[in-house]
Amino acid sequence: MNKTGQTLIRPLAKAVLCGALLASLAGCVEMMVGSAVVGAVATADRRTLGAQTEDKAITVKAEFQVPKIAGPNAHVNITSYNRKVLLTGEVHSEEAKRAVEREVRGIANVENVINELIIAGPSSYTSRSSDALVTTKVKASLIDKKTVSAVSFKVVTENGTTFLMGIVTPREGNIAAQVAQGVSGVQRVVKIFEYISEEDLKLLQPQSAQTSTTNS
Repeated sequence: MNKTGQTLIRPLAKAVLCGALLASLAGCVEMMVGSAVVGAVATADRRTLGAQTEDKAITVKAEFQVPKIAGPNAHVNITSYNRKVLLTGEVHSEEAKRAVEREVRGIANVENVINELIIAGPSSYTSRSSDALVTTKVKASLIDKKTVSAVSFKVVTENGTTFLMGIVTPREGNIAAQVAQGVSGVQRVVKIFEYISEEDLKLLQPQSAQTSTTNS
């Protein structure tokens, strides 16, 4: 990352963490992030624009269909990244867990489903707020880490378990997992990565970043 990027990222890490202290849920934190920053993150995303668009469509369809399958007492979170869908939360039975997975697998462009639903009653507001804060702290810690690109990771926390998704090298994945494990409130880290080589990573990096790395 070049010096200009580092200058932008460090204040952003602080802003994200401060936002978490003011907001109890991740959605509130996202509202605090300026549109210019959101646009920059989207540009740096390692997914193709087509995959980003399809991930949004998958999430919208799943969030509409799953509640009808899971039932009123369920709490299901849907996270789609590069057409792979992570299911987290709580459902009332093993049958409901399987039914939700079948429903999501049937959505157009879904390539795989990682079903991490547990059989339990819905988590409390306090638990969800705690998970949202942990997720924000993990994101801030990744932003502050100079050896990985924070925007290349999708972070989800459910009941103290932090799930890491992304298109990353094994080196980046290991670093991110170590960073997440060191964050207060993280009980377990689960890596759900699509791995690429270091050579592939160089091809994905902007030309300016490659030049900066070569000259440093």
